[in-house]
Amino acid sequence: MRPTTRRVLAAAAGLALLAASTACADDAKQAAENVPGVTDGEVVIGTHQPLTGPAAPGYSKISAATKAYFEHVNSKGGVHGRKIVYKVMDDGYNPANTENVVRKLVLDDKVFALLGGLGTPTHTNVLEFVKTQKVPDLFVSSGSRNWNQPEKYPTTFGWQPDYTVEGKILASWVKREFPGAKVCHFGQNDDFGRDSLAGVEQVLGAVAAKQTYTTTNQQVGPAIGALRAAGCQVVISASIPGFTALAMGQAAGQGFKAQWVVSNVGADYTTLSAQLGDKKVILEGMVADNYLPMVGDTTNPWIQEFTKIHQRYNAGNPVDGNAIYGYSMAYTFVQALLAAGPEPTREKLVAAVRKGGFRGPGLTPFRYAENVHAGYSGVRLSRVTGGAQTYFGPTYTTDDGDAPVTEFTEPPTTPPADAVPTA
Repeated sequence: MRPTTRRVLAAAAGLALLAASTACADDAKQAAENVPGVTDGEVVIGTHQPLTGPAAPGYSKISAATKAYFEHVNSKGGVHGRKIVYKVMDDGYNPANTENVVRKLVLDDKVFALLGGLGTPTHTNVLEFVKTQKVPDLFVSSGSRNWNQPEKYPTTFGWQPDYTVEGKILASWVKREFPGAKVCHFGQNDDFGRDSLAGVEQVLGAVAAKQTYTTTNQQVGPAIGALRAAGCQVVISASIPGFTALAMGQAAGQGFKAQWVVSNVGADYTTLSAQLGDKKVILEGMVADNYLPMVGDTTNPWIQEFTKIHQRYNAGNPVDGNAIYGYSMAYTFVQALLAAGPEPTREKLVAAVRKGGFRGPGLTPFRYAENVHAGYSGVRLSRVTGGAQTYFGPTYTTDDGDAPVTEFTEPPTTPPADAVPTA
């Protein structure tokens, strides 16, 4: 073959390779453009939150903290060069509203994923729609076991400990500390209350009495009166903050003295104090649980980092347990988005969460696996003493089945620089 012919063939081969490379780049760009909510510079996600309505006290501040954390991450360059856009829509803790706002987020706004939709009755109402749309439905803000059904709802994941895990751990403490006492249960009339009661009765057997409330009726006096008449000495309460305050206020007004043991979702001392005002003294001695750094612990490195973010991006709201929840959940989402890679798809994001391995502010590991979509695996107990809510005793883990309640002894993780995870 003559030299000239070789040069012509080599040039042709080079042009072919260049064309193939350009085509591949174009294909990759086209693929990215076909992922809802993802552009070269942004990832758009959405949520439904109770900015108004019966669950607004306290809970309305969660999304503000989540958004503040994303603003912080965006200021550091975002995730794989993309800024996170977080669309928050108010559903008033009304399931009918939730359906409307989630449909708008998915069909009109075309969000990449849903994050932290709040509420058991509200989010349950959109599970089938989310399933048909194949939208990543991450870290639902509720401990219902509904979120842990990977075969039925393959894109939905919980984040906080489920209410049965929590109920088992609270009941185990009550069993040790109040042997032979009349233990009763007060709970929301939905999966929140029912899952909590299931965990409690798995450990204690049938409770002495049980009463429920609905979020549309604030008249809890008769229910509290029935618990008093039953001679309850310990009340385990699965209640959102407004109804924890109402129930404990009614108990005090009726002269009903019992040990209150309250689910973490309704036991944030800062939130309850604001609702009770000068009656907050009735919170003294309340036992609850948590799985995140305690907001009053200014020596905790996560609290220190989150407080810095709060002061810069969210200073108009209190630094309370709801804020720490919002920051912590947002941190986990950034971990998942990093794990989904520089060219994220909905399928990659779901696979990243299933793979698990995330550690962050939480006191215990997550339970995520191929066949488990449940979140944190345990809690630690807290008590209100002298107007401060502090941890006591060990951290415990279990599951929502027959596993025993056991101590978890691994030390908590420390935050990375600026509390921004790295790949």
